[in-house]
Amino acid sequence: MRELNPLLHSQLRLAVMSVLMNVEEADFVFLKEKTESTAGNLSVQLDKLSAADYITVEKGFVGKKTRTVCRITPRGRKAFEDYVDALRDYIG
Repeated sequence: MRELNPLLHSQLRLAVMSVLMNVEEADFVFLKEKTESTAGNLSVQLDKLSAADYITVEKGFVGKKTRTVCRITPRGRKAFEDYVDALRDYIG
């Protein structure tokens, strides 16, 4: 059996990746609402996914408000697909 990717095996990181697999991009507020996480925890997990090059995080402004937008990278898409395939191996 293949090992499950420990970076994606975290509940919140897996939730973020699941959301990003189905949208072109998602802002921080949307991800926070969808994952029902705290801002601090989400921020830490986004940093980990970004450091692994699984997502890109772009910070900018809309008027005077900050806006953080996340997108999945090709490497992140492949890692997620491999993770799902490994889960299928476990399920049978």
